[in-house]
Amino acid sequence: MMTATHALGSTFLFIHQDEDDHVHHQECLVVLWWGTVFNSWKAVWVVLYEDVFEFYSKKDDGSPKGIIPLKGSMVTSPCLNYSKRLFVFKFHTAKNQDHFLQATHLEERDAWVKDIKRAIECIEGGQKFARKSTRKSIKLSENINLGALYLSMKDPETGVKELKLQKDKKVFNHCFAGASVIDWLLSSNFVRNRREGLMLAAALICDAYIQPAEEKAKAAAEQASESCFVDDSDAYYFFADSGFFSEGSSSDDDELLKEEFRGVIIKQGCLLKQGHRRRNWKVRKFVLRDDPAYLHYYDPTADDQDQPLGSIHLRNCVVTATDGPPDGKKSEVKRNLFEIITADEVHYLIQAATREELAEWIKVIKSVASTGK
Repeated sequence: MMTATHALGSTFLFIHQDEDDHVHHQECLVVLWWGTVFNSWKAVWVVLYEDVFEFYSKKDDGSPKGIIPLKGSMVTSPCLNYSKRLFVFKFHTAKNQDHFLQATHLEERDAWVKDIKRAIECIEGGQKFARKSTRKSIKLSENINLGALYLSMKDPETGVKELKLQKDKKVFNHCFAGASVIDWLLSSNFVRNRREGLMLAAALICDAYIQPAEEKAKAAAEQASESCFVDDSDAYYFFADSGFFSEGSSSDDDELLKEEFRGVIIKQGCLLKQGHRRRNWKVRKFVLRDDPAYLHYYDPTADDQDQPLGSIHLRNCVVTATDGPPDGKKSEVKRNLFEIITADEVHYLIQAATREELAEWIKVIKSVASTGK
């Protein structure tokens, strides 16, 4: 049974399961259960604790639909059982059951796999899950509040600036260089010199407030706690709860030559969208592109992930937070809603998982809508 008092990670996921199966984590992934009645992919909210997965149909459900113990389990990534799906990993339980989970992008999958493996290792070693022993190994002062420091770093006006950086023919969105972190710690008077800055940045890495974005930073993160951060303009990092993702250089494939797909991806992730006809809510994967400004949405449970269900041309659109549709019933009122009204006066009602996610989506859509063609 669950012993943790807090969740280690969470997201919306996609899962294939029986009606009696149960799952939770906290983030959006796709999971497939073998030997069940329904052989389809389902979107679920999944939470990773120290010794179990919990699965929920919705984020605000009071009880999980299922629980999977981590003890004696194995994780395989990448998993090639489903050739038409990207970013899938396999979770094999001690009871010889296979569960397949799909993330929305590469970095999300790798972060989940890393934390799950470490949690399993801690169980086998009789230890409590911790990404690394921070204060003891780094000798961090007890009066330093890493959570408060993290919030200061994320301040949109005075914090570390999230940028779009390029390296080795890849574009890294919503990230920053390691040297920029140390520069910010110095300029904000959190440390006296770069050596102290390295210790503090290493603590942020160990407690997963910031994470490595590319190979140089990732290689360092696997080292001893004191040297797990790189003070370098060529090592990239991102905030744990940011919209970071990377993409390869542009392709010459015919379908990418379509005008609306030429734009650079600014943000992507899973949200709930209300249908125009039945008014029901479904999880959709959204991809925001700039120049031209389009928001495409996909069925994350479908085998064909290349074709969007629809596209929203964002130029001159209006996007605002809202309390819900004017004709909605009280029982149907949802939180963290925003509405997009296009230049053609088509209305789209969308729900984010948190207030922070809501604010981030509104911010980036407004930016793209005002500058994109």
